[in-house]
Amino acid sequence: MKVGVPKEVKNHEYRVAITPIGVHELVAHGHEVFIEQGAGVGSSIPDEEYVAAGAVIVADADAAWGADGSIEMVLKVKEPVAEEYHRMREGLTLFTYLHLAADKPLTDELLARRVTGIAYETVQLPSGGLPLLYPMSEVAGCLAPQVGAYSLLKAQGGRGVLMGGVGGVANAKVVIIGAGVSGQNAANIALGMGADVTLLDTDLDKLRMSFWRYNNRVHGLASSKLALEQQVREADMVIGAVLIPGAAAPKLVSNQLVSEMKPGSVLVDIAVDQGGCFEDTHATTHADPTYQVHNSTFYCVANMPGAVPNTSTYALTNATLPYAVALADKGWAQACRDDRSLALGLNTHAGQLTNGPVGDAVGIDAVSLDGVLAE
Repeated sequence: MKVGVPKEVKNHEYRVAITPIGVHELVAHGHEVFIEQGAGVGSSIPDEEYVAAGAVIVADADAAWGADGSIEMVLKVKEPVAEEYHRMREGLTLFTYLHLAADKPLTDELLARRVTGIAYETVQLPSGGLPLLYPMSEVAGCLAPQVGAYSLLKAQGGRGVLMGGVGGVANAKVVIIGAGVSGQNAANIALGMGADVTLLDTDLDKLRMSFWRYNNRVHGLASSKLALEQQVREADMVIGAVLIPGAAAPKLVSNQLVSEMKPGSVLVDIAVDQGGCFEDTHATTHADPTYQVHNSTFYCVANMPGAVPNTSTYALTNATLPYAVALADKGWAQACRDDRSLALGLNTHAGQLTNGPVGDAVGIDAVSLDGVLAE
């Protein structure tokens, strides 16, 4: 199979969809990998390393996408943006983060162009785990307290509160909504920075796990409307980390509740890719990451892991490579028939939407996944 890897074009997105190790593996399986010139530079991977692993460097995005129809599968990190839409076409398999529940224009384009779109974030194991979202959730979770702590500085418009570490002075109160992968990692880093950390979740098993993991140093609370409101009002920093696979994130922090928070408080929405879990969330970029709501600062960068691309690229390829190899070896249809987890990643094919939660979010009827695979 001919596999294309274009350079990411989203604002300050320095990740790339594959490492030289991944290229070597695909080439060893008899496939050809075409990488846009400079695609890995932002992740500190020069073209020469890709060439040494067996890749072919191409001059531009048109060649990496296979504008002439030569490329059968494109590997990306982020969802295509408007300037890339014209490169999508029937017969192309696109394997990347799509986050369609929060992006109806892209959903419409994928359907109109009859692209086979397989989304990293909806590949799901029998256990319910999301193996291709997991590493980036780890990274985003670790980053959230860092960017939140920076935004708390008075010079950045924050309350002027240190996360912790000064005897006789209260530590910053960090409230994390959602005790999944990103929430647990956020708690770990916030705790390490000295903050007073509270985790909210409706899943008591996750809260019990955090009890043992953090030796009861993180407060675990069963989430309810009242408990959430009480904690948010008292918080210096709120981190939104709620995810429903494939679906739009629930809006848990209202505009009214933000108006009742401490002046200079900070809210970081890790769930922004899925629409965010704060009422006033809208996606921002690394170039302009924050905005004000009442007297609080919102940080809602839609590609947070792009800030640490070397770490993120290697972590992502570690997770995606086995699936990419299967897709290249077998083609998308047989690979999905052989692996139910991968099949759940199929979001669009031949002008049809194949993911129910996405359909509910964007108002388009989804067809049966099993029916598409049986064709």
